[in-house]
Formats: sequence, structure tokens, C-alpha cells
Amino acid sequence: MPNTKSAIRRVRRVKKQTTVNRSRKGKYRSAIKHMEKLIKEGKKDEVKKFFPKFQSVLMQVAKSKIISKKTASRKISRVSKKI
Repeated sequence: MPNTKSAIRRVRRVKKQTTVNRSRKGKYRSAIKHMEKLIKEGKKDEVKKFFPKFQSVLMQVAKSKIISKKTASRKISRVSKKI
């Protein structure tokens, strides 16, 4: 248990930030799964429509430092090669 006022506030802040990070990481994972599913099924039109959104989600997650920028760019690069 936190003893000081600042520690109590910090616990509250970390709790809020944890929920934000988890929701963003969930979006990131679902975007990757959705893209892989579309590529596997061979739906080229849908893949091309979803690709900008996919890039956006990955870069947002990288910007908030949930994953590194290099990881995001690597994943985008590999998906674009598959397309």
C-alpha cells in the first residue's frame, strides 16, 4: 500500500494508463490477426482497403511505446511484401 499522497496519486494514474495500454495492445493484436486472415483467404480488395488502417493502428501503438517503432515498421514491411 502506498504511504504518501503522491504515491496514492501515482497508483491511480498507473491504473488508468494500464487500461489504456491494454486496449491499444488489443487493437494491435486484432489488426494483425485480421490482416493475416484476409491474406490467407486471398481477399485482395479487402486487404488493400484495410492496409492503411492496419498501418495506422501499428504506428499509433508504436507512438505510445507499447511496441517499438522498428517492430511496427518490420511488421508493416512484411505484410506489404505478402500483398
